[in-house]
Amino acid sequence: MKLDIVHDLQSVYRKMVDSTSRPGLISDLRKEAALVEEEDIKGSSASVLLLALTLFDQEVSFKVFSTQEDTASKTINQLTYAKPAETKNADYLLILQDAEKGSLEEAIINAKSGTLKNPHISATIIVEVDSVTSGEALLLKGPGIQKHESVYLDIKENWVESRQEKNKEYPLGIDLIFVDQNHQLLSLPRTTQITGNRVMVEWDM
Repeated sequence: MKLDIVHDLQSVYRKMVDSTSRPGLISDLRKEAALVEEEDIKGSSASVLLLALTLFDQEVSFKVFSTQEDTASKTINQLTYAKPAETKNADYLLILQDAEKGSLEEAIINAKSGTLKNPHISATIIVEVDSVTSGEALLLKGPGIQKHESVYLDIKENWVESRQEKNKEYPLGIDLIFVDQNHQLLSLPRTTQITGNRVMVEWDM
């Protein structure tokens, strides 16, 4: 692997943090993704593998939704030492491009959302989509956004209402990270309100 585990993954982490603290900001992972060699991917994509290498370690558990679940899980385990787990117990849920329709909604519904004492022990869902720069228009509001921010997601899933239900008891909830085929990243933390497709997500804070 040509990827510099320290320098390049720090760059990925900074970009991910930027997009999380400023919802609607698209981060470009193409430079780092180009360093991921084809033989290292095995069932996943360069973008997802970059995020796994950045976020996972031997203390982390994950669940892959994919027709190549076994292959992808084995690759991620070998490279990060993170352990596969059932959906309700996993720290990270990976919805790959070839996952069955409805997988994202299933993941959101069944993901752990933390507790009032420990809201941080909730799941993060990483989703591969066709594009984060085209598709359905969503309007974002909340912390890190001055007034509102318009974003687009090309994804054939019904997920906004499920996310609304999952995140209604803040600070409990789940965080979402979307990556597309061009290695662009969009982060939607649980604090972000979404207006789109006639759905408005709100809670008292």
